[in-house]
Amino acid sequence: MLFIHGLWLHATSWEPWLARFREEGYDAEAPGWPGDAETVEDSRRDPEAIADHGIDDVVKHFAGLIDALPEPPILIGHSFGGMIAQKLLGQDRARAAIAIDAAQIKGVLPVPLSALRATLPVFKNPANKHRAVSLTTEQFRFAFGNAVSEEESAELYDRWTIPAPGRPLFEAAAANFTPHSPAEVDTANQGRGPLLLIASGKDHTVPETVTRATLKQYRHSEAVTELKTFPDRGHSLIIDSGWGEIADTCLTWLRAQSL
Repeated sequence: MLFIHGLWLHATSWEPWLARFREEGYDAEAPGWPGDAETVEDSRRDPEAIADHGIDDVVKHFAGLIDALPEPPILIGHSFGGMIAQKLLGQDRARAAIAIDAAQIKGVLPVPLSALRATLPVFKNPANKHRAVSLTTEQFRFAFGNAVSEEESAELYDRWTIPAPGRPLFEAAAANFTPHSPAEVDTANQGRGPLLLIASGKDHTVPETVTRATLKQYRHSEAVTELKTFPDRGHSLIIDSGWGEIADTCLTWLRAQSL
């Protein structure tokens, strides 16, 4: 089992999940993205190493890790990690995938104003496509921590955030106008493993409407595709004090799929 983080969070943010899933018998790991350092602090010190990695770079990185495994893994991804998990599942590189508040894939049309505001720190400067961009405490509060207390949001920011490459956001924004976009997913794959999409009702970065529109993209596949919504949760749902409920939901779903 591989956990895939999204923008602005370090791979170590999955540590509580790794402990929970290992207790349940899963061989679980959480590799970083290309350019990520081993720790949050080291990643913050070297943003240039993180910069300019696009969606295809991340997919290739995780595909290489998967190819070294004895069998295809289960993937659990958050935000852009959820998009990456869907791409790898569509390529038949995974047994199953869970995409939590996943970044929009090609074909998803609604771009709510809250999502635009959440990503403004990147889009306000076109040069950020080739840079790594950090969020301020206030920007993190809007994009991630709006459904928790201000104090908890600040703690999460201090503990887990790192700079993020701007390129994936620019690629996703242009997906519907770009042939062979890296944000394209093989949603019509009939033989892929099961997929669970998880949406958060208070998410500013990936609003529930985006996840529901993503679900519709899979309408031409008979493979298992399900949606679970948490109405009172925001984008921080995998790292905040309620993470256990999300993890348990994932475990229950995997058991229902005999995985």
